[in-house]
Amino acid sequence: MDWLNIIITAVLGMLIGYVAGYFFYKKISEAKVGSATESANRILLEAKRDAEAKKREALVEAKEEIHRMRSEADKENKERRNEVVRLERRIMQKEESLDRKIEAIEKKELDILRREGEIEDIRKATQELQEKKKAELEHVSGLSSMEAKEMLLKSVEEEMKYETAMLIKEMQAKAKEDGEKKAREIITLAIQRVAADHVAETTVSVVPLPNEEMKGRIIGREGRNIRTLETLTGIDLIIDDTPEAVILSGFDPVRREIARVALTKLIADGRIHPARIEEMVEKAQKEVDQRIREEGEQATFDTGVHGLHPELIRMLGRLHFRTSYGQNVLNHSIEVSHLAGVMAAELGVDVSLAKRAGLLHDIGKAIDHEVEGPHVTIGADVAKKYHESAEVIHGIMAHHGDIEAVTVEAALVQAADAISAARPGARRDTLESYIKRMEKLEKIANDFEGVDKSYAIQAGREVRIMVKPDKVTDLTAESLARDIVKRIEAELDYPGQIKVVLIRETRVMDYAK
Repeated sequence: MDWLNIIITAVLGMLIGYVAGYFFYKKISEAKVGSATESANRILLEAKRDAEAKKREALVEAKEEIHRMRSEADKENKERRNEVVRLERRIMQKEESLDRKIEAIEKKELDILRREGEIEDIRKATQELQEKKKAELEHVSGLSSMEAKEMLLKSVEEEMKYETAMLIKEMQAKAKEDGEKKAREIITLAIQRVAADHVAETTVSVVPLPNEEMKGRIIGREGRNIRTLETLTGIDLIIDDTPEAVILSGFDPVRREIARVALTKLIADGRIHPARIEEMVEKAQKEVDQRIREEGEQATFDTGVHGLHPELIRMLGRLHFRTSYGQNVLNHSIEVSHLAGVMAAELGVDVSLAKRAGLLHDIGKAIDHEVEGPHVTIGADVAKKYHESAEVIHGIMAHHGDIEAVTVEAALVQAADAISAARPGARRDTLESYIKRMEKLEKIANDFEGVDKSYAIQAGREVRIMVKPDKVTDLTAESLARDIVKRIEAELDYPGQIKVVLIRETRVMDYAK
């Protein structure tokens, strides 16, 4: 019970304390709220007073700013108005200037139109006057306008020919002045250094006999000996009335040499019958083959050309028995090699190439009786077959002018070939071909207009042409000589070179009575 009373008493005490505390807190809170309200009212009044004062200050400042801005705007507007006035004034001035210019242009247009009309009238009048003059000129001259144009064109053409001839003459004179002296020195030096001798060869071989009785022994019973010899050698034996001589005729010079050696041995031995003939021909063939090798090797040694294919050396040896216009082809090739080498040394180009191409330039003649075609083409094919250089092949192809020489060495080979063939005594020619060439040379010269007479002299190496002075002038003579040279080169085959000389003279004659 005591505990219950204590608890109840405690609870009641707590309730009473709570109620008392509540009423006490309420009184205190009401007092604080009243004090806060008064403070707030006081603060609001002060804030209102401050706000009114700041409002009045802001209004004053705003009015001042507005006044300032209005002043500036007025000033700016005034300046703009002044600028607009200036622009308007300038625009008006420009409009006035444009009006004046337009007016001046209109006046010029009118003046131009007026002048165009005047010019058109003048043109028509001029045209009419030209037509009248043209008609008068045609009436007076008896020529139409087309004929007059043709005469004018002809006159211009003659003038152009005159000027062209003058230019050609000047260029030729300069080229001759610069080149002839040096070329003459080089060629003279080359010929002087070589100075090779040539032995005149023939196209047939003659074998001397000790007596006339030997002819019968060579023929043999029923001609068996001569038939055997001709069959084995491929050479024709001509036994005629020529005293104590047998002529061997054949296209192949090597076979002809074999036949000559064999027949000489048979004559010396005295025993002539088919078996002995066969034996002697075999020996002669071996001797000639050996000589061919020796001649080819000697040629390469003399010229200093090394590294040739053995077959090329053999072909060079065959050239020892080949002749051209009576000139030994091997000796000619050696001479061309020397000449080309000397000139190459003087000009500072490849000496070995020039000598090699010079030595091989006529190599095609060694087999031209066996292979169809010109010896130039055959020689180039042979050189190509045995792996000669392109420069050597080009020198072979160009040495007769079949193609244009594009290297200095090829041009030197061409010149050396002409020098070797053209020098006096180097070549011989048959009387018939010689006469035909002379006649053809004179005929070519006589075919040109303005030529009076022509004469082939110096064995056909020079042609002198007399021209008509009224048709050929001193200047057109240059062109005429060049045209004649071109036609000679195109139509005539000849060794070396041909000199063309034009002679123009004016003779004045009178008689004293």
